[in-house]
Amino acid sequence: MKMKTVLALAVGLTATLQVATAGDLTGTVTLKGTPPAEKEITPLKDDATCGKFHAAMPKTQFFVVAANGGLADTVVMLKGISGKSTGASAAPVVLDQKSCVYVPQIVAVQTGQTITVKNSDPVLHNVHSIPAVAGNEEKNLAQMPNGADLTLKFDKAENFLKFKCDVHPWMFAWVTVVDHPYFAVTDKEGKFTIKDVPAGKYTVTALHRKAAPLGVEQEVEVKADGAKADFTVEVK
Repeated sequence: MKMKTVLALAVGLTATLQVATAGDLTGTVTLKGTPPAEKEITPLKDDATCGKFHAAMPKTQFFVVAANGGLADTVVMLKGISGKSTGASAAPVVLDQKSCVYVPQIVAVQTGQTITVKNSDPVLHNVHSIPAVAGNEEKNLAQMPNGADLTLKFDKAENFLKFKCDVHPWMFAWVTVVDHPYFAVTDKEGKFTIKDVPAGKYTVTALHRKAAPLGVEQEVEVKADGAKADFTVEVK
């Protein structure tokens, strides 16, 4: 019994030390150059039902850029830390269908984490996930007007897994699936925070679906007081 107690204390101490030496990784992703003009979504506006939800002509939102150049909707993640997913116990991530568009359009989750898909519209949608990585199952599920939530999960890491609505062909979202909890999506100012990163040296990558689909990388050392990693993504 004494040996078990000692082992339990040792495990607890190790966990405490790991938390104590973890820090937050913060930064900003900035877009260099002028992004292409967003396109008008005329099929949405012309739709007899969906068009009523939009007073002005809706446009794509591929490049959401702040006044200071901060680039939203960029997925920032650590590389080389695979197989540490806590997705099974993580809170669900919500993907909504509102005014006949997906909100948000860029999402990141862990493997095994629940994605809750809502239909906030008084119209029929269908949720069609189209993975490109073997082991992630394709789904095509009807969702009635203001219908019950749908839940989806994916088992393999994949960048920008496509979601679409076959009823409304302009509706898209992209879900990046990560095999660990050390990632974030930049906000409307281009800022991100990855919390509680264990102290150490890492490669960090920033991926933007249009500007940097393959990622922009840099090396960073995280200490107990955290670390900072800023990225510049160029329009090409």
